[in-house]
Amino acid sequence: MPEPSRVAVIGLGSMGFGMAQSLRRAGFDVVGCDVSAGPLERFRAEGGEAACTPALAAAGCDVVVSVVVNAAQTEAVLFGSEGAGETLAEGAVFISSATMDPQIARRLGARLEAAGRRYLDAPVSGGAARAAEGALTVMASGTAEAFAAARPALQAMAAKVYELGDEAGQGSAFKMINQLLAGVHIAAACEAVALAAKQGLDLHRVYEVITASAGNSWMFENRVPHILDGDYTPRSAIDIFVKDLGIVQDMARAERFPAPLTAAALQMYLAASGAGMGQDDDASLARVYAQLSGVTLP
Repeated sequence: MPEPSRVAVIGLGSMGFGMAQSLRRAGFDVVGCDVSAGPLERFRAEGGEAACTPALAAAGCDVVVSVVVNAAQTEAVLFGSEGAGETLAEGAVFISSATMDPQIARRLGARLEAAGRRYLDAPVSGGAARAAEGALTVMASGTAEAFAAARPALQAMAAKVYELGDEAGQGSAFKMINQLLAGVHIAAACEAVALAAKQGLDLHRVYEVITASAGNSWMFENRVPHILDGDYTPRSAIDIFVKDLGIVQDMARAERFPAPLTAAALQMYLAASGAGMGQDDDASLARVYAQLSGVTLP
């Protein structure tokens, strides 16, 4: 199969925009689609094409990359009014990068495959900076045909592409394990920093010492600078983990599997969201700890 030359990216948020930029750098003709006019105008100004509906974006494309928030949005992108499913060519591949329950990924994949299109369950990890660099990690599953059609585009967007199975849902299951760890690690980092503040420790020295010690984690190293700077501009929002840890809880409950650390972390994200921080950076958990304990953070 010849390498595709035309790709649609649906969802030009911080991740999708970077993925679209990486595809353009790799030589693809890229059509961007978003519900907001601002990202479309910015993408057009950088030399990309813009479409106002998924159906228009998908027309004539070999590959469609969907970078929306959740399963409901993915289903709307595919099968809703003016969805990509209306114009996606037979044999074209739909790469779904939203984080969702594996059961829903399986259902969406089966529905699209039954219509003669290919579906790749391909959630991503790495954040906006790595998306812009083409250095994401992709956790993908799908048929051999779906991988063959998607592989050139995946290689343009990612440093690592893990091929994790031959049916949709397996990629999403891997992503949920990642999200369990990420959510718990952020909560632990915020708890530790707030306790350090309660002890009157120099938080910059805490960061210096912990990042050189066994208690460090990628999330501690990445998120604690947001707290030190007092900057809660969302790189990844609190409500993302309200959603994702909620999915982990649902998966665990369905399997009669205990997940107490996930449950405890989820309660802190819910507290932050309920306090009005849902759209703030997920390091805002530290602010919840500070409010509960009378701590002053930077």
